[in-house]
Amino acid sequence: MAGAPSLITFPVRRGERQLVGPARPTPYVFKMLSDIDDQDVLRFYRSGIFFYRSNASKAALDPVKVIKSALAEALVHFYPLAGRLRELQPTRKLVVECTGEGVVFVEADADVRMDDLGDSLAPPVPCYDKLLCEPESPTAFVVDRPLIYVQVTRLRCGGFIFGFQICHCMADGMGIVQFLTALTECARGVPGAPIVRPVWERELLTASWPPEITHDHQEYAPLPNPGKDMVTPSDVFAHHAFFFGPSEIDAIRSQAPPTLRSTASRFDLVGAFMWRCRTAALGFDPDDAVRLHIFVNARVRNRSRRTVPTGYYGNAFAFAAASAPAGELCRRPLGYALQLLVEAKARASQEGYVQSVASFNAAHRRPPFPKARTYLISDVTQAGLLAVDFGWGRPLYGGPATTMLATFHQEGRNEAGEAGILVPIRLPTLAMERLKQQLRKELLAYVAIKTADKIDSNLVTGPNLAKL
Repeated sequence: MAGAPSLITFPVRRGERQLVGPARPTPYVFKMLSDIDDQDVLRFYRSGIFFYRSNASKAALDPVKVIKSALAEALVHFYPLAGRLRELQPTRKLVVECTGEGVVFVEADADVRMDDLGDSLAPPVPCYDKLLCEPESPTAFVVDRPLIYVQVTRLRCGGFIFGFQICHCMADGMGIVQFLTALTECARGVPGAPIVRPVWERELLTASWPPEITHDHQEYAPLPNPGKDMVTPSDVFAHHAFFFGPSEIDAIRSQAPPTLRSTASRFDLVGAFMWRCRTAALGFDPDDAVRLHIFVNARVRNRSRRTVPTGYYGNAFAFAAASAPAGELCRRPLGYALQLLVEAKARASQEGYVQSVASFNAAHRRPPFPKARTYLISDVTQAGLLAVDFGWGRPLYGGPATTMLATFHQEGRNEAGEAGILVPIRLPTLAMERLKQQLRKELLAYVAIKTADKIDSNLVTGPNLAKL
């Protein structure tokens, strides 16, 4: 049920950085970001990477030229992304100056074939630092810089890798996929592209004055003794991608309380299960409070006072927070963690919650986001990442290039081709070894002997090349 990242390395020859601007003139205006966009925690560049096999019908086409031309066309419609962020003083409020200067584009070639990378990829993908323009980091200076960086890397086999980084202040996961979909429509020559027209309307999630905070926002309150953590930047980290197929999910579901057994989603079940196992692996003191943070999409009905319109590509989410003493979380049955997760999502799904978050951020001038003893998870299995098709077909892999602060639940397959959920994790090396053991122990305790052999096989031979 687990896979370690591939250790393969290969040379990449990069060309000079170029600026790609909109294909036609666009408005010169200033556009204010919302109070959800304008959080310090979002001041970094979020990466994505897509691997494409060669396609005989596209043999005469250069993916670099196709994507570069499509990028210029897509920026006509998403023209704020071709501008630059400015910071208004003394409040540090971010505003986009729509200058049309463009985004960074790099052409590259790699001395490797797609088959050399294996059939199953998971973050961190091989040589990600050579396939992205900028170093990966959970923080970055975003003012007066290009808002998007793109690198298209040709492979020896005729396939290619599309890597990009986008300033998170400009778009959330759904917004990023919307832009990428528009980009691929332009690349494929879809008439009337983009099919879904981009909508700005950031005032929808901008606080009125005085700010009206209508809900409690414990997700921004630091836990007691925040310095008492088991993960520090100086740690030596290991990466692993855990795979949950139907057998593993059924085993977890069997341990859910009857009231949640039929209603809890796969994301809920795996999220609660991993929270318990990760907490146990990190070895917190029993009385240490640990927290789970969950991204909640405000585009879903009733999570916003006003409906977030189709085509809105800004940040439209809130964090749902659950917390518990580490000892109690690990000692009590899975149903305890699952109930906390479900209740947290319900609180963050109340009408007007996201506007209250915007008001809270405005009133507190972008409060710091607590990270100590916190497990942050997001579900991107329904985001459409594997539908990002430039005309060469669906990607072999599409998703984050690396594992950092957040853990994304992604679509994945094991070595047998079975579909399921891939959960890439980054932890200190010793904690990772304990986590593998904890997962094996927990899952094997949940199933009958006749199923145990199958689950144990998945645990040992995971989706990404290596064995435990």
